[in-house]
Amino acid sequence: MTLDTDCMRYIALFESSTGAVVRDCVVDSENDRLIFVIKQGEMGLAIGKGGENINRVRDMIDKKIEVVEYSDDVCEFICNSFQPVPIKSVKIVEKKKKQLAYVEVLKKDKGLLIGKNGRNIQKAKLLASRHHNIDDILVI
Repeated sequence: MTLDTDCMRYIALFESSTGAVVRDCVVDSENDRLIFVIKQGEMGLAIGKGGENINRVRDMIDKKIEVVEYSDDVCEFICNSFQPVPIKSVKIVEKKKKQLAYVEVLKKDKGLLIGKNGRNIQKAKLLASRHHNIDDILVI
């Protein structure tokens, strides 16, 4: 995983403004957003009281910001990437030399999980691939 200079600048700005440690940064130009993967246990620090930290960074860079808490556990990480959608279960299966994650949600939450134009599932697939070598995420 390599980061370009824009990502490095965004990480420095985010860390200095929030105090949270950033593990990864994704610039999603298509959806006009930045996705930060932060160190486990630092979500509160990243968001700040009443969202003040994250809002300050958003105002400085004029982009939507999404924050995902990292976990070494692939299932927990996938759940974190779909927050605040409640996930019933995540199962990792190997099929034809590919790592697949099956995510189960209530029927009423499927649309929320996928997101407008698939943006939430895209984010989860990208992050799961970058951090845990998951080839695809399937919703059941």
